[in-house]
Amino acid sequence: MHRDTQLANWTAVCRLDEIVPDTGVCALLNGRQVAVFRVGDIEPRVFAIDNYDPNSQAAVLSRGLVGSIGERIVVASPIYKQHFDLASGECLEAPAQSVASYPARIDGDTVWVAA
Repeated sequence: MHRDTQLANWTAVCRLDEIVPDTGVCALLNGRQVAVFRVGDIEPRVFAIDNYDPNSQAAVLSRGLVGSIGERIVVASPIYKQHFDLASGECLEAPAQSVASYPARIDGDTVWVAA
């Protein structure tokens, strides 16, 4: 992706190669824990959602298992296994327990998140 004029709203999180494909890392952005996921290896995409799992009340989503349910790319919480849509933050089993999602992108070899 190309840099845009809104770059001041984005925070560089890490280099893309610092996230193993189909896993996540946790980043602290503006005092908030954000789970940042890399999906795919050849044509990687990145997603960002809150790291806090409201079901278990623990900051663990970055350590969850990445997969898909139908067309949706999700992470399964490592504690109670609820699935969170990486694009929207929606909890598939309990929509009232959904989390925030944030714009994420790759620019060169750097992962950026707007949070």
